[in-house]
Amino acid sequence: MTDSAVQRRLIDALYVESMVLADEARSYFDEGGRAEREALAPMARVSFSCESLKVTTRLMHVIAWLLTQRAVQAGELAPRDALDPSRRLGDAPVSDAAVVDALPEQARMMIRGSVDLHRRVARLDAAQGAEARDESPARAMFDRLALAF
Repeated sequence: MTDSAVQRRLIDALYVESMVLADEARSYFDEGGRAEREALAPMARVSFSCESLKVTTRLMHVIAWLLTQRAVQAGELAPRDALDPSRRLGDAPVSDAAVVDALPEQARMMIRGSVDLHRRVARLDAAQGAEARDESPARAMFDRLALAF
């Protein structure tokens, strides 16, 4: 199997995972978790709502990045265009562990799942950026000049 085929399968698998998690999170935070949210103290309810927004933000950043990768694979976008900062993976909002631990189990699972997915995709994004820096003729020239001086 070629690297391109492996990469395509990886991107497709991550895309499916992100869409499933996004659907589960929407369902839980909009409907399923309503009773759990209402049972929380007022400040915990605010934390619950903030964490639901953080989950959504993480997942939307991941999905946008994966759609960019699919566009590159389909030939709709040049690989160098995918390296534009506006097309790179957005930063993940940080969740405070103590706040997360105080939330219902299902909420914690959604939060941790979105954090884990974002971290895995961030490693791919970082590797892609490193490869581009290594392949850049300008970068190679800069590196040679730096070694010369």
